[in-house]
Amino acid sequence: MNSHEQVFLWNRFTLREALLLGFCATFIILTRAGLRLHLHLPGHVMFFTMFFYLLARGCVPKIGAVTLVGLIVSLASILLGMGSKGPVVFVKFLLPALLVDLAGALFPSFISSMVACALVGALAAALRSLSDTGLEWLSGMEEEVLLRKTVVTACLFALYGGFGSLAVPSIIRRLRKNGLIYRGSDRKW
Repeated sequence: MNSHEQVFLWNRFTLREALLLGFCATFIILTRAGLRLHLHLPGHVMFFTMFFYLLARGCVPKIGAVTLVGLIVSLASILLGMGSKGPVVFVKFLLPALLVDLAGALFPSFISSMVACALVGALAAALRSLSDTGLEWLSGMEEEVLLRKTVVTACLFALYGGFGSLAVPSIIRRLRKNGLIYRGSDRKW
C-alpha cells in the first residue's frame, strides 16, 4: 500500500480498494438486471456473480472484501426490487461471499489457480442454491421432491459458478503484471 493512501472504510480499505469492490458489486447488479431473462435454467446468473466475487477477492486480497461486495449487492437488490423473497436476499448473496472470504483466509493464494477458483466458485454457488431449499422445506414441500430439486439445482448452480470462476486467475495475473492491482510479496502496486 502506498504511504499516501489513507485507509478509511472501517479502517480496513483504501479508496482504491473500495472503488474496486464497488465496481464489482455494480457489475453483479447490472448482470443480474440484464439476465432477468426467462431461460428456465436454474443458476445461470451465478456465472457472472461468482466471476465478480472472485475478481473482487483477487483485486482486494483482504478478509471481508467479498463479504462487503455481497452486502452491497444484497442491499442494492432489495432497493431496486430485484429480491422478491424479502430478507432471504441477504442470505443468497452473503453465503457465497462468506465462503469465498473463508477460502481466501484459509488459502490466500487460491485465486491464482484455475482449479482452486473453479472449486471455490462451484462450492459457493452450490451453497447459494441451498437458500431456496430452506424456504421450500419450511413451506412444507414433500421431502422426496425437495431432495431431487435440491440436487439438480445445486449441480446447475455449481456448474455455472465453476465456469464463471475459470477466467479469474488469468485476469488477475494480467492486472498484476500491468501494475493495476497489488502484486503480492514485493509490496508494490
